Amino acid sequence: MRAKQLLGLIALGWHLGGAAQPVDGVRPLTLATALAEADTTHPDILVSAALRRAAEADLKAAKGIMDPQLSAVGELRYVEPPDGIGDQSHNDSQARLVARQRLYDFGYSRAREQAAGLALDGAGWALLDARQRHRLAVMRAFFDVLLADLRFARDNEAMSVVYVALDRARDRHELGQVSDVRLLELDSEYQQVRQGWARSKSVQRLTRTRLAQLLNRPDDPPTELQMPEPVDVKASLPDDQQLITLALAENPRLKALRVALEAADQAVVAARKQYGPVLRAEAEAGTYERRVGYSNDWEAGLVLEVPLYAGRAKDAAIGAARATRDLRRAELQAAELALRQEVLENRLTLDDLKVRLEQVDVLGDYRELYLDRSRALYEMEVRTDLGDAMVQISAVRLARAEAEFDWRMARARLAALTGRLIEATPQEEITP
Repeated sequence: MRAKQLLGLIALGWHLGGAAQPVDGVRPLTLATALAEADTTHPDILVSAALRRAAEADLKAAKGIMDPQLSAVGELRYVEPPDGIGDQSHNDSQARLVARQRLYDFGYSRAREQAAGLALDGAGWALLDARQRHRLAVMRAFFDVLLADLRFARDNEAMSVVYVALDRARDRHELGQVSDVRLLELDSEYQQVRQGWARSKSVQRLTRTRLAQLLNRPDDPPTELQMPEPVDVKASLPDDQQLITLALAENPRLKALRVALEAADQAVVAARKQYGPVLRAEAEAGTYERRVGYSNDWEAGLVLEVPLYAGRAKDAAIGAARATRDLRRAELQAAELALRQEVLENRLTLDDLKVRLEQVDVLGDYRELYLDRSRALYEMEVRTDLGDAMVQISAVRLARAEAEFDWRMARARLAALTGRLIEATPQEEITP
C-alpha cells in the first residue's frame, strides 16, 4: 500500500509539473526580455564598441593631418658672439609664434583618411556581428536552462519510480519473497538513477549561472523561465543557393572584412606616399633680446620639402602594409568559404529537424495513449507501470523541446548569417 501511495504522489507531481510554476511575486524571464538585455553592458559588446570608438579616433587623427598647427617657441640662450660683428651682448633669448599649414602632400593624407574611414565602417559591421553572436549565445543559454529543468523533471520522476520499486522490494524482502541479490540489484539501479538526478540538479544551477553571466548579472541568476510558444515547422525557406547568395551579400562579418580589405589597400597607398613631398605654408612672428641680421619681426613663406632618402623605413612601411592587405584578403576568402558551409549546414539542419519533430509528435501521441491506459489500470488497482509511463512522457517532452530549440537556433543562425539582427522571435520568414 505504501508503494501505491508513493506512485500516486508521483502522478500528482507529474500533473502539477506539466508547466513551470512561477515563484510568488516573480515573473518568469521570457526570451524577449533576455534578448532585450543581451547586448546592453556585456563585456563582449563593450569590447567591440571600444574598438569602434578607437576607429573613430583614428579617423579623426587622419583628418587632422591637414589641420593648421600653431606653436609657441621660447628659447633661453647665452652666446659668445665673434668680435666686431653686430650686437656683442650675450643674451640671445627669443620668443616666437609659429604657424604651419600643410597644403598638399601628393595623396598621402587623402589615402590615410580613406583607410581610416573604411576601418571605421568595418568596426561598425564588426560591432553588429558581435551583437548578433552574443544574442545567439543568450538564446542558446536560455534554451539550455529550460532543457536542464526538463531533464531534472524526467530524472526526478525516474528516481521516484525506482525508489517505489526498491521500497516495495524491501517490504517483500522482509517477508522472504525477494532475495538479497534481487534487493541489491534494485538498490544499485536506484543509486545509478539517483546519480543522474544529482547531475541534472547541478546542471540546472550551471545553466542558470551561464545565462546570468551572458546577461551581465552574475549575482542574479534567473529562477523561472517562460517556455516559448511552439514553433511552426511548416514555414517555408528559400533554397540553399538563395540563402548563400543573401548571406554573401549581407553578412556583417563579411562586410567588415571587405571594408577592412579596402582599408588595407588604401593603407598601402598611404605607405608609398608617406615619405613623399610635402608643400606647406609657414608664418612666424618673434621678439628677440639680441638683434642680428636674420632676426625678423615676422616672416611668411611656402615650403616644399622633398625627402631624398628615407633609408629602409619606407620599404618597411610598404612591406608591412602589403602583408596586412594580403592577410585581410585571405581572411575574407576563408570567411566566405566558411559562410557557405555554415549556411548550408543550418539549412539542412532545418530539414532534419522537421522530420525529427514529426517523429517526436507521433511518439508523444503513443506515450499519451499508453499513459491513459496505465492510469486506468492504476485506478482499477491492477498492477501497472504508471510510473514508467509518466517518465516516458517526460522524456518525450524533453525530446520535443530539444528539437524545437534546435529549430529555433538554426533559424536564428540563418537570420544572423544573412545580416538580420536577432529579435525576440526569430520566426519571421527569411527572404532574399
